[in-house]
Amino acid sequence: MRLANVTGVGTGRDENSGADVIVVFVTHRVPLDRLRDEDVVPDVLDGVPVRVLAIGDVGAQDDA
Repeated sequence: MRLANVTGVGTGRDENSGADVIVVFVTHRVPLDRLRDEDVVPDVLDGVPVRVLAIGDVGAQDDA
């Protein structure tokens, strides 16, 4: 969550293979050459593939 643009993390399934994946939600995708090395989301975490999903800005909803 400390990485640039990361707003959340979850689990899911790869759309093609059906394999379990870690999903990292970001506000927007940024080219690798514009990210600091420490802000790059890894391709794999603890042996589990990682997918990055751009979802825009996230904010709390009013229940009204």
